[in-house]
Amino acid sequence: MTDRVQTAVALRNEKGYNCAQAVLAAYADLFGLDEATALKIAEGFGTGMGGMGETCGAVTAAYMLIGLMNATGSPDKSVRADTYKKVREFAAAFAERHKTTVCRELKGEDGRPAVPCPVCIQTAAELFEEMLRHKNQSND
Repeated sequence: MTDRVQTAVALRNEKGYNCAQAVLAAYADLFGLDEATALKIAEGFGTGMGGMGETCGAVTAAYMLIGLMNATGSPDKSVRADTYKKVREFAAAFAERHKTTVCRELKGEDGRPAVPCPVCIQTAAELFEEMLRHKNQSND
């Protein structure tokens, strides 16, 4: 487990931040975002989008990071399409490990086995790091 993955898990386990905050804050500095701002941005995404049990907060934070990593901030539809593709790839990889990206399902509702939040955070962080490494290798 890398230092950033450990940081993300610790932000949840030791400091009490939600899954989205933990993942976004662990990588924020790579994209010129300070930790305090990252924690504010991600707060509403916890417990499946504002407590609604929808998309896992760790997953939505990874989507934000993919945007920070990939997007240009312009309305260029080809860049947007590539970012969307990367988000879909991330979602598929996360679901391959845990059968879903939906918080209430990960928590064990609907008769599915529970996946603890720290495991979701670790998975999201590891998958994002794989994407980041791949992007950095293709830029070298």
